[in-house]
Amino acid sequence: MASEKNGEKRWVPLESNPEVMSKYLYDMGMSKDWQFEDVIGLEPELLGMVTQPVAALMLLFPLSEKIKEAEKKEVERIEKDGNTVNPDVYFMKQFVGNACGTVGLLHAVLNNQKSIPLDGTLRKFADYTKDLTPEDRGHRLEEDEDIHAAHEKSAQEGQTEVGWRETECWLRLAPPASESVQPHFVALVNNNDTLYELDGRKAFPISHGSTSADSLLQDAAKVCKRFMELDPSELRFTVMALVPVQA
Repeated sequence: MASEKNGEKRWVPLESNPEVMSKYLYDMGMSKDWQFEDVIGLEPELLGMVTQPVAALMLLFPLSEKIKEAEKKEVERIEKDGNTVNPDVYFMKQFVGNACGTVGLLHAVLNNQKSIPLDGTLRKFADYTKDLTPEDRGHRLEEDEDIHAAHEKSAQEGQTEVGWRETECWLRLAPPASESVQPHFVALVNNNDTLYELDGRKAFPISHGSTSADSLLQDAAKVCKRFMELDPSELRFTVMALVPVQA
């Protein structure tokens, strides 16, 4: 169930598990021709094991003080120097606590509507919000009972309490919605041959330069490595790829 803390609506955090996230999206209307799979490493030989083509990456990382400070400086630099964003990029703000998993998943699939068929709840949300501002999209998510119900169902499935084991995120029991969870999801997508980082906590999408359908995985992996380098003492990173189901 949702809860509120200091006036902020909070949802139960999602598990970082490709099967759980795929099922969550299927329940909301994503084509079952696509699924999430783990990216077990960012070295070339391990990236070579990932199913192609990759539509998006989901990065889960800890919001440590070092990472938050680095992000703050990056935003200040972008606000000073500028940040060109294609108007076709689907971006939304996050106003619901612990909903970064759902926001990341929406960023992943709604920026790939040309290749990933959507129906049901996802199709309805995409059509309703396509011409809204990022802020209004975020507020719409706050009020969307269908997505909230699917989120809560998904959050209660699988394993159980947020924890970490070496470099792998795991949840042993879904924590209560009132608990603020440190790990945070962002999506990395290709739009018009530009790699974008989409994080609902931030004011805008962040461009990470050129990419292509063929090089998205390798280019996004470089961004993931830069996140890891922001706080070398941290091991709590997980990466998943949105890929086609193999026949």
